Amino acid sequence: MTSTSPRRISGTLALALASLVGAASFLYPFFLPTLAGVGVQTARGGIEVPLLFTAIGVLALLLILVELQDGMESEGGGTKHLALLGVLVAVDASLRLMPTLLGASPIFLLIILVGYCYGARFGFLMGSMTLLVSALITGGLGPWLPYQMLGAGWIGMTAGWLPRRSGAAGGWFEVGLLAAFGALWGFLYGAILNLTEWPYAAPGLQERAGLYWTPGMGLAETLATYLRFYITTSLVYDSFRAIANVTLVLLLARPVVRLLDRYRARFTWQPWAPYEPLDDTAQLPRPAR
Repeated sequence: MTSTSPRRISGTLALALASLVGAASFLYPFFLPTLAGVGVQTARGGIEVPLLFTAIGVLALLLILVELQDGMESEGGGTKHLALLGVLVAVDASLRLMPTLLGASPIFLLIILVGYCYGARFGFLMGSMTLLVSALITGGLGPWLPYQMLGAGWIGMTAGWLPRRSGAAGGWFEVGLLAAFGALWGFLYGAILNLTEWPYAAPGLQERAGLYWTPGMGLAETLATYLRFYITTSLVYDSFRAIANVTLVLLLARPVVRLLDRYRARFTWQPWAPYEPLDDTAQLPRPAR
């Protein structure tokens, strides 16, 4: 029977807690309508709370990355895993240079499949680091990047939670499951990322135009307003992302999953237990006289 190490448990708890803090940096308009109104009458337009939660989200992301990388290095084969992660991130980030249509992008396929094959820890690092490296390649650096890294990291992390059938690597059950997962995150990723700009998008913080968040909204009004905002601004865009995810999964999931599983078998190892020589005086038989 294998036991879960205290270090793995602490890493899982750190990932969960930091992810919750990161989620709070996205969702503060929904659960802090009163606090979100602080500073509305100031000359800065009441952005103190959004900036505060942006800083919290960045710190949560850094905590997750440091903890996960340290945890991987402490496990058997950690160096090989980090090398494999670097190769996969470089390959996936380079796909960001490919021309795309609206929200469709090929980078999400590998994030999903890597998380599915290698687990939630590896999947989170794959998603977040892919967005970071691709931003460096394409010049997409900005205050939105930490949120994009969190969102992509959650895609890889939740892919690691999907069930797998033993002995059915790359089967059609897996393909259908991954296609549905890709479609769901095609919409969910856009819905989450929109929250980073929605509090700033209002034409006037004290004017209610029906689509924008304004301080002082109740929870029900906030949800209804954001739903209208999402349908109006992002539904079509995210539909292209979902369709692209499903199409790529149907075409490429089976061979890519088999390839990733093959590399996992090669790169996963446990160190040998230290050899303890026998005590010569106690174990060796006495010579016959």
